[in-house]
Amino acid sequence: MTQGKQTGPEARYGLLLVTLVASYLLSAVTHSKWAEVVHVGLVVAIALLAVRHAGLRRRGNVLAVAATLVTAVAAGIGATSANTQAEGIASIWNGLILLLAVVVIIDRVVRLERVTAQSIYAALSTYLLIGLMFASFFGALGYLVSGLFFADGQPVNAQTLQYFSFTTLTTLGYGDFTAAGSLGRALAVLEALAGQVFLATLVARLVSAYAGGRRNPPPGE
Repeated sequence: MTQGKQTGPEARYGLLLVTLVASYLLSAVTHSKWAEVVHVGLVVAIALLAVRHAGLRRRGNVLAVAATLVTAVAAGIGATSANTQAEGIASIWNGLILLLAVVVIIDRVVRLERVTAQSIYAALSTYLLIGLMFASFFGALGYLVSGLFFADGQPVNAQTLQYFSFTTLTTLGYGDFTAAGSLGRALAVLEALAGQVFLATLVARLVSAYAGGRRNPPPGE
């Protein structure tokens, strides 16, 4: 992306960051059926914002929006049902949608030639997306795989999954929550690696772009 084209509508991530924070806080403070519906709606909003930044043609945008809305209805029904398999499938849908958003945003950020406020918002959004994404995949394992997900028998819900996900992503490792099964442990290792790679690549890219912008300020400065 060339200088002077980074501040257009396609490069604005402030709304996405606010939506992500709202989604996180909602899941962290309450656990009810209506909250699950609102959470699915927020994931849809995140997906639509990601599609907006993807640079697709008009037909591609229409198809992506239609697919997101149709699958969101099914995910909402599954999330509010009493069927653990349906809840697990809804969690997989959440994780895949968030993964799509991560890929789209990272692709946009690595093309930036200089750091702006929007690029910082994008980096923060990506970090939150990764944590929420893994929380969804952990939830899918908790619902679909037999046996306890947490070694200490803690319940599998939005609060515990997000807490476990973000302490794993940031490699804090308090130890109060531990995955019991091999699949959960393997996924936790992948998340810890993703958190380290994120810091070593995307953040390093932003620092490099910031340094390059200071050495080569835009014309007129």
